[in-house]
Amino acid sequence: MDSNKVYSLLGLCMRAGKLKSGEFATMEAIRKGTAKLVIVSSDASDNTTKQFSDKCKFYKVPIVFFGDKESLGHAIGKDVRTSLAITDTGLSESLRKNLLIEEEDGGNVNGKN
Repeated sequence: MDSNKVYSLLGLCMRAGKLKSGEFATMEAIRKGTAKLVIVSSDASDNTTKQFSDKCKFYKVPIVFFGDKESLGHAIGKDVRTSLAITDTGLSESLRKNLLIEEEDGGNVNGKN
């Protein structure tokens, strides 16, 4: 997995206006059905991890645990960010392809039937 490519894709999503960041905005995107992929930092608290896992499972949104808060925030030109929601189908597919190794190895993406 090329994490630099993932971070630059996240920056692209942000510039294209196809990304929601922060817990509230990410949760809202999941509930509204606009989130195509949710990314939660690997260093998120257990509570946050469980909260997003449960919500994504319920709404059938793929979720990936990737990077750390600092790097995710930096990639989108913001302060630390624990959670991101990608709202564009094409961009979420690109990100999932780049995160595929993690998905296959660790079964890190849930929310699938």
